[in-house]
Order: sequence, then structure tokens, then C-alpha cells
Amino acid sequence: MTADQAARLPFPLAPVTVVTGHYGVGKTNFALNLALDAAAAGYRVTLADMDVVNPYFRSNEYRDLLEEAGVRLIAPVFGHAGTSLDVPSVTGELAVAAAEAYRDETGRTVVIVDAGGDDVGATALARFAPALAAGPYAMLYVVNAFRNLTQEPADAVAVLCEIEAKSHLAATAVVGNSHLQDETALGHIVESVPYTQAVASMAGLPVACITAPIQAIQRENTGPCALDDIPNGYAVNVYVKPPWS
Repeated sequence: MTADQAARLPFPLAPVTVVTGHYGVGKTNFALNLALDAAAAGYRVTLADMDVVNPYFRSNEYRDLLEEAGVRLIAPVFGHAGTSLDVPSVTGELAVAAAEAYRDETGRTVVIVDAGGDDVGATALARFAPALAAGPYAMLYVVNAFRNLTQEPADAVAVLCEIEAKSHLAATAVVGNSHLQDETALGHIVESVPYTQAVASMAGLPVACITAPIQAIQRENTGPCALDDIPNGYAVNVYVKPPWS
């Protein structure tokens, strides 16, 4: 990790941060970036893969990358990279890790939870809700202006309400993560800003950050000016790609 990566954290980290949202908005890629940048900034990081619904986009697929960066990974029992085996079983390690983060008075221990999509994926969080909410946690609701079924802000807010009800946790901020996979250009990100702001306004939440792919920044050669038109901009690497791409 470089010094630039260590400086990329977009906001102060809570001891526990839950990343949730609609299917396919890019929760796992965002969670990976947050975990890797936190580790580069000197945090003791645990990333919990709680996506026990979708076998294609899981933090567990990036175990080697995470471990090389010093990030501890908690993953579903029997889950391992390269498999689509869907075993909805997570050990009590998550509750223990959350307790450790809350006990650390230095504030340098963090747990990031990559949750499953929609209310179905969020249901798995309910088991751990008391442990996750035992201190000042954050729950970040990730949105993508180009994702089917939630292209209207009101639809995205409706999904958020379902997630909160099933997880027994309350969202604390919205993350704009709009993308069109490999076709994403910085113009698409700028175009998506009003959508993210509208979702946040309707939900009564702040915007934590709006992501922009580093690959698009490099492709368009915009350099240090890349995020000038993106409020709370956060440059992220694209680690997660569909297996059919």
C-alpha cells in the first residue's frame, strides 16, 4: 500500500461499519476498498463477509488480497474462494470482533461488515444486531443510480426501510457508488451526484462519500483534478468484476 492509499479514507471510521444496499450496487467492492485503505492507514481491520445470499460477489473471494494487506477476514463456514457453495452460516467471531473494536480506547481497531443485499441479505445481520449496536456503529447504505429497480430515489429509500426493519439496525449515511462496470466514466459519476443527494435527503441522512473508479481517473488522465466535481469524492479500485466479464 502506498502513502496515497493511506490518505484515501473518505471519513473517520466508526469502530463497527456495516455496508449494505440493494443487490448489485457494489457493496463488496466498496467494503474491500474501505478495509484495504483502513489497513494502509494503520488500523487493525477485520472484514466480515456476511453476504450469505449471493455466491458471486463476496469478500471471501479476495482473501489473499486482504490477508496480504493485514486485514483479518471472517467468512461463512465452509465458504472459500472459487466456490459457489451457499452455506448461510457465520460463526460468533463477528460478535467477538465487534466487542474488541468497542473496547479499544485508541480507536484504531475497526470491523467492516459486508452485508447481503436487500432485506433478505440483511436478515442475517439481525442475529448480530445487539453486538454490532453495542457502541457507536455506522451503517452505510450504498446506492447506484444506474441499478435496475432503484433508479428512482424513492425506490432506493423503500429498499433501505426494508433493510433497516430486517437487520434491526439503523442507517447512518448514504454512499454514492454509481457505476456501469467497465464502461464507467467520470461523467457518469458527476451525473449521479443529484441522485445520491436525493436519496440521502429523502432518508434524512448525510452523504458519507461518492466513489469514483481509479481506473476511470487513470483512463481519462484527469490527475489531481479528478474529484473536483464530485462532493465527498472517494477514489476506489475496481476489484470486483462479474465472473462472466
